[in-house]
Order: sequence, then structure tokens, then C-alpha cells
Amino acid sequence: MSATALWGWIVLIALGLSVVGTGWRLRGLLARPYRPDRAQPRGRGWRGVLYAFTWGMMPWAKESTRHHFLPYVRGVLFHIGIFATLATLAVSPWRSALPDWIAAAGLALTGIGAVGGLIGILMRIFDERLRALSYPDDYASVVLVTLWQAAGVAFWADPQWTATFYGLSALTLIAIPLTKIRHCIYFFFSRFFFGLFYGRRRVLG
Repeated sequence: MSATALWGWIVLIALGLSVVGTGWRLRGLLARPYRPDRAQPRGRGWRGVLYAFTWGMMPWAKESTRHHFLPYVRGVLFHIGIFATLATLAVSPWRSALPDWIAAAGLALTGIGAVGGLIGILMRIFDERLRALSYPDDYASVVLVTLWQAAGVAFWADPQWTATFYGLSALTLIAIPLTKIRHCIYFFFSRFFFGLFYGRRRVLG
């Protein structure tokens, strides 16, 4: 078995551990008591949920992003890079068979994400307010994901980096339920209940 094939199996095992760990986290989250809103609804909850996942995520919808547009753009690019790196992992076994334009797009998008991650790291180091709010887990999470995206860039540039990319992919997958990277799961819950509550109150939607 080649080193690349071995790393491929390691990634699959890491994916399984990540799914189990995330499921355990979700089980604990869903087991918490839920207090329904007993107020008489004035609007429709589904409209608030729709707004929360669409227009409510636009930069003009929140004061924080209106006043800090460049950090918002950095965050968007960083997360685009994350999705691009996940896609890279999914198609990586067929790297040699992919057309050149896909490789070029993968290189560009993972590169954008890595640059966004690097800027995020520097912001946490040099911005006094962010530094005061940051814990070791914050630094570790953003550094790991940034290195993972950088490995995706290297993978698209030269297939010899495949084993390195797989190794960082496995580490990132295992880290999801153990670190603040798991906010990728909590995000959907928070946006749903936010939209549902304010939709029923006819504040959103």
C-alpha cells in the first residue's frame, strides 16, 4: 500500500471519528431543556428563519458588519476557502483526471482562504480588542484550519503534497468536535432559533 493510499484510509477513519464526536456533541445539545415561546405569535416563524439564512447574513443587515466591512469580507473569503478545501478533499482521489480549470479554481479558492486565515491570525495577535477576547482554542483552531487550506493550495500546485494534505485533513476532521471549529454545527442552530423567535414576534421576515 502506498503512503498516499494509507493516508486516504487515515482520513476516512478521521471522518468517522469526527461524525461520531459531532453526533455526541449534538446529542448533548438537543438533550438540553427547551422552553417554548408562550407568547401569542404575531408573525410567521418560517419567515424569520428564511430571513436569518438569507438577507439577514448580508453585511448591511448587522451594525457590526456595516461598521467593520473589511473584516466581514475577510471572514467570507476565509469560509469560501474552507468550503473549497473540503471540496478539494472530496475530489482529491481523482486529481490527475480533473481538467486544468478545476485545478486552477481549486488553487485560487484555497489560496484565498489561506490568506484570509493568515490575516485572521494576525488580527488576533495585533488587535488589542480581539486579543483580549481570544483564548488558546481560538488561536489553535484558526491556525489549524489555515494550515489545512495552505496544504490544499500545495496539493493543487504539486500532487507530491498529497500526503501532507491528507494528514492535515485528518487532523482537522478530528479537531471539529474537540475545538471551536464545531461552531460550524452550532451556527445552523443559532440562526434557526434566532429567526424562529423573531419571526414569531414579527420583527424579522
